[in-house]
Amino acid sequence: MNRYVTVIGGANIDIAASLTAPFVPADSVPGQVTMGCGGVARNIAHNLRLMGHEVRLVSVFGEETFGQMCWRECQDIGLDLTLSERDKEMRTGIYLCINNQMGEMIAAVADTDIINRITPEFLDSRIGTINNSALVIADTNISTEALRYLFDCCTAPLMVDAVSTAKATRVIMALHQSHSHRLNVLKLNKQEALAVTHCDTVESSADCLLGMGVIQVYITMGSEGVYCSDGTHHHHYHALPAKVANTTGAGDAFIAGVAHAQLCGTMFPDCALTGLRAAHAALLSPQTVNPDVGSYCRGEEK
Repeated sequence: MNRYVTVIGGANIDIAASLTAPFVPADSVPGQVTMGCGGVARNIAHNLRLMGHEVRLVSVFGEETFGQMCWRECQDIGLDLTLSERDKEMRTGIYLCINNQMGEMIAAVADTDIINRITPEFLDSRIGTINNSALVIADTNISTEALRYLFDCCTAPLMVDAVSTAKATRVIMALHQSHSHRLNVLKLNKQEALAVTHCDTVESSADCLLGMGVIQVYITMGSEGVYCSDGTHHHHYHALPAKVANTTGAGDAFIAGVAHAQLCGTMFPDCALTGLRAAHAALLSPQTVNPDVGSYCRGEEK
């Protein structure tokens, strides 16, 4: 059985501003600005690589300075980029966020138009390799049409990260439009889940999503932990206490942790525990991806 994981979606440059004084609208505030490689799919892939998996990333990079930097870093951490592409006509995606003094995000802007290059035709030319994966993970930076193609044509177990409230609707539309109406795992946060289902609780949101064809639903709730359901098992796991350094990347780490647990044979819903440990590691690190995330998933953190 092939054991590589394929991750499909966004790879971009992250620019993060962390305030060292209270936020004041329409004013300059002291803080620190950092820059590095990010993107939901790339972050998930990076986490999985640190957990010991062979990972193939399917994304699109520009050929400008940022694109070259991100491409090289992906290669340096051991990601297989043979299914990715470089486009000299477009600019690499940029994610800009502002975090308050507690490391919590105040606002963010995602400029990821280049990911629209991942079309059904783009995926179809790679589907043989994608289907030989032990697991496929996609983010909703890719279009509704690309997600629908995966729902209908991906034969490997498929997980999707909803990414944001604005983009989470893509997975719902793709489910309705697909022939299969089937998705193995969907991970959303509470805000995304309530918005796309128009429900009042995470429990009713999960039931709604299961009714649409999702087999397992994970709804993260920040400091309140995670609620997960497959229609038979329903569980709320509490978050691990953390002195938060940075919230960016915690959700990406969570789904990587769930994927890692599934690949290691952990049964639902206990995969969420590994996801919470990975998210905990991300929260403790000023970096989007904690280089020690593998140790946290194995319970070996110091």
